[in-house]
Amino acid sequence: MSYGSSITERERQVGTYAGRILKGAKPADLPFLQASKFELVLNHQTARTLGLEIPPTLLARADEVIE
Repeated sequence: MSYGSSITERERQVGTYAGRILKGAKPADLPFLQASKFELVLNHQTARTLGLEIPPTLLARADEVIE
């Protein structure tokens, strides 16, 4: 199980920062960006292998379920 910021959102922010730096901005002057989108990913196959039961309500709320 993993809950964290979206990988695609992080990559977009890295691209934005890189673009600003390439245009001449000083890295120290760039603002700190906080993640705005978070994802819940569940590895159902591993949970079953470990003998763990994931409640159906949690499976339904997950953004991604790895079977």
